[in-house]
Amino acid sequence: MIDRTTLIQLLTSYAPTDADEQSYRLQMLDVAAAAVDPFARDEYSPGHFTASGFIIHPDGERVLLVHHGKIGIWVQPGGHVDAEDDGLIQAARREVAEETGITDLTPITDGLFDIDVHEFPEGSGQPRHLHFDLRFGFVAGDGAITTTAEVRDCRWVAWEDLPGLGVGRSVVRPVGRLLGRP
Repeated sequence: MIDRTTLIQLLTSYAPTDADEQSYRLQMLDVAAAAVDPFARDEYSPGHFTASGFIIHPDGERVLLVHHGKIGIWVQPGGHVDAEDDGLIQAARREVAEETGITDLTPITDGLFDIDVHEFPEGSGQPRHLHFDLRFGFVAGDGAITTTAEVRDCRWVAWEDLPGLGVGRSVVRPVGRLLGRP
């Protein structure tokens, strides 16, 4: 179980890479300090923390994206933090494995790679709310990817193919950093 103090320390030590991330960090620190359980799936006002993984292919030219089953868009693998997770990076690893079958992951940083605040739409009995996403970067080993019940599709995507998938800024910004693109 991850406690509030660990979350606040992680956010405090993170160095935002741009004005968006600086704003997200301040929002996240406010929510982390105020929420009874910042990871509770049923915390909708304003939302809850999630963990995800940006995975770079061993060739260094592609990233792993999933077509999200509930909202129908291409994003990085990720999701809710479970009480059984020993840490946030472990939560991200678990989500990557659940959604893609990839378990051989080498972290590219000692801590967070990126942070983001984005809206999650109403549906499946839950109101529209915010996801305060804690993002970790990994390089994948040679394992094959598999599509699971949680996602519609899963694939390695090159930088130049992102626009054709309708990928938003929330994904493009960190993928650009990961692949060394503007």
